[in-house]
Amino acid sequence: MDLTSKQRAQLRGLANHIDTILHVGKDGIGDNLVKQADDALEARELIKGKVLENALLSTREAAEALASRTRSEVVQVIGTKFVLYRETHSKEKDKRIKLVK
Repeated sequence: MDLTSKQRAQLRGLANHIDTILHVGKDGIGDNLVKQADDALEARELIKGKVLENALLSTREAAEALASRTRSEVVQVIGTKFVLYRETHSKEKDKRIKLVK
């Protein structure tokens, strides 16, 4: 599912108010980080991550690698932070993020 520019803008606005919960460090993107991201996406749909200075990956590389391994979409990459989105199926429909058309 590709996000439209309006949907990306909506998700960027929602991401302004959430805390960073993922940290990519010198170990890169391992199985534990992927599992943590996958669980967080299922619970929250929208997550924010940060690439630490000692990481071997750029922020864009880390975001795209994590997105492909968690079947999510990269919403935004700014500086050392990135935002990922994936629609959840565990929440009730009225509690999910409703994307604009």
